[in-house]
Amino acid sequence: MPVKSFRPLTPSTRYITIADFSDITKSKPEKSLVEIRKKTGGRNHYGRCTARGIGGGHKQKIRLVDFKRNKHGVEATVAAIEYDPLRSARLALLEYKDGEKRYIIAPVGVVVGAKLMSGPAAPPEIGNCLPLKAIPLASAIHNIELTPGRGGQMVRSAGGAATLMSRDEGYAQIKLPSGEIRKTSEDCYATIGQVGNTEHENVVLGKAGRSRHRGIRPITRGVARNPVDHPNGGGQGKSKGGGGWQQLTSPWGLQAKGYRTRNKQKISNRFIVVRRDGRPLKNK
Repeated sequence: MPVKSFRPLTPSTRYITIADFSDITKSKPEKSLVEIRKKTGGRNHYGRCTARGIGGGHKQKIRLVDFKRNKHGVEATVAAIEYDPLRSARLALLEYKDGEKRYIIAPVGVVVGAKLMSGPAAPPEIGNCLPLKAIPLASAIHNIELTPGRGGQMVRSAGGAATLMSRDEGYAQIKLPSGEIRKTSEDCYATIGQVGNTEHENVVLGKAGRSRHRGIRPITRGVARNPVDHPNGGGQGKSKGGGGWQQLTSPWGLQAKGYRTRNKQKISNRFIVVRRDGRPLKNK
């Protein structure tokens, strides 16, 4: 999918790049597979703001994506490739032989008219969903389950692909796009191939309005505020690193740099073989 750029006739078009959407074959979603998205404005059920910078934006509808791919042994035909406003990847609309329709994340190489299947007996081809024990080693995979039957939870964004490295004692080792190597049950399902829309990382918003269209509002920097409003506020002149002894934090004092947010005693730590930074995980 190419990315379009523009002549710099205005300040906003100087840097702006957009997807050309040449891979989209259907302009409107399947009515039976969408729900209205109710916006919260960052407020919880008490009406209190718990997430800053959220509000406004264009109306969006939630596409009901089939992450489980549990219709085993039934061949499906790709009827369309569609846009999803809530995710970076494209969606493929599947039509099964019994007439049922489902959305899946569209991998690279899947086009309209392709035949896809899921289940242990499915051939190991792009777009098919199989258990990890039936997928050839060194294959690129996405939409990977963490728990058998729960549905794919890892590697679902545009251009993402993990690598199936090995299998041993009922577990498969997978190298994720972040570089982390993780073990998961070989009974978990995954889809073969790389997630489509690989040029998404080259899209540049270019102007504030495109963020507002997405429901993202501007937030003032902490260092630009007064001391009464933020821990990093105040000072004589600019202080790029928070100034003096203080470290960059959230308005409520949570550190922004050098502070590990992952719980060291998290149960799933024992399934991480190598961390994202290349070091083995401690306290297994």
